[in-house]
Order: sequence, then C-alpha cells, then structure tokens
Amino acid sequence: QVHVVESGGGSVQAGGSLRLSCAVSDLIIFSHYRMAWYRQTPGSQRELVAFISMSSTQIKYADSVKGRFTISRDNAKSTVTLQMNDLKPEDTATYYCKADPIPGTSDRPFWGRGTLVSVSA
Repeated sequence: QVHVVESGGGSVQAGGSLRLSCAVSDLIIFSHYRMAWYRQTPGSQRELVAFISMSSTQIKYADSVKGRFTISRDNAKSTVTLQMNDLKPEDTATYYCKADPIPGTSDRPFWGRGTLVSVSA
C-alpha cells in the first residue's frame, strides 16, 4: 500500500513563510508519478496550487501563488516540497499532496491526509 504523508503545516503571520513536505512510501511509484499540491477550505472545492512533472521539467502554479510559492521534488528521496513565502490570510487552508498518474494509464492517484496552514493578518 502506498502512503502519502504531508508535514510542515502550522500557524504563521502574514508575510511569513512555511515549507511543506510530502513523502511517498513507494519510490517506484513516486518516480513514475507527477506530483501536485492542492488546498481546500471548508465549503470550497479542492484547488490545484502547484504541479510538477516526473522530471521536474514542467511546473505550473495557480495564479494566486505565482511568485510566492515554489514546488520541487527529490526523486531519490521520493519527496516533494512546497516552499511558501509572503503568505497571506487567503492562503489559509488544508494542503494536500497528490501523486498523480500519467493520463491514459489505469494507475490510480494517491492522496495524503492533509496538513493545515493558518495565516493570520
């Protein structure tokens, strides 16, 4: 069974920084999957924050976090990180890590349970 575990959430004041980490238990799965961070607030749909391809050659960000967040991955350690700078109260959410299979395959995605980020004004 593949486990996806997020860490690094917490409370911070506006303008501060946090670094989220996500560890995937299966190295082979990790190296063949794209990785992404999503976030969700109560009553809202889960939204994509950042995405990174298997070889890190493709990276995408939500417009709301461009220039402030940076996603990276270490295939040797099967980890993906999200560096969040200049945090704003609207960044408050539960952040989820997703191991995302290549489209067109029968592979399933894997989600973590989330880590809470709270940004105060």
